[in-house]
Amino acid sequence: MSDSELSTAARWPDVPACYGWLSLDRRGTWRLQGEPVAHAGLIGFLNRHYATDDAGNWFVQNGPQRVFVRLDYTPLVLRVQPDGGLTAHTGAAAGPVAGVYIDEEGSVLVHTASAVGLLDDRDLAVFIDGCRHADGTPAGEAALLDAMAGAGGVLWNGLPVRAISRREVPARFGFEPAPAPAS
Repeated sequence: MSDSELSTAARWPDVPACYGWLSLDRRGTWRLQGEPVAHAGLIGFLNRHYATDDAGNWFVQNGPQRVFVRLDYTPLVLRVQPDGGLTAHTGAAAGPVAGVYIDEEGSVLVHTASAVGLLDDRDLAVFIDGCRHADGTPAGEAALLDAMAGAGGVLWNGLPVRAISRREVPARFGFEPAPAPAS
């Protein structure tokens, strides 16, 4: 927290956390009670104050209050930039890529220095075009279907594309998709 946030928290130490109001969808759109947030100023605020705690809960820090975020899939939604880099839905660079995964539904996950992120479905064609076999030839959709089934041999940006089950993603990458108050 910044010094001003610490000062605010000291003045209001018992502000309850908020659950169930804010979510992040599979395209990186913030939603308040299911409705998309359209106000540019509010989106900017949410993006700037988005963080995670030690338990893997993602939240927006709103003064002394934490507003926990329900995730439709991963904590980040990533877009491929013209230079090939990845940017999170927050506008921040995602950082170096540590791993690339494809789940049983064909969703592509990229483990970055920031966190794991779902590749925005609007960038799947760019992803497929960038997939190669070890010899450098284009991998194509059939090879990706094989990768989904656990076969190796497909690379993206030099990294192997590995199969992953959607249900194992939160535990594997240490995040809680639906934060809830402790009972």
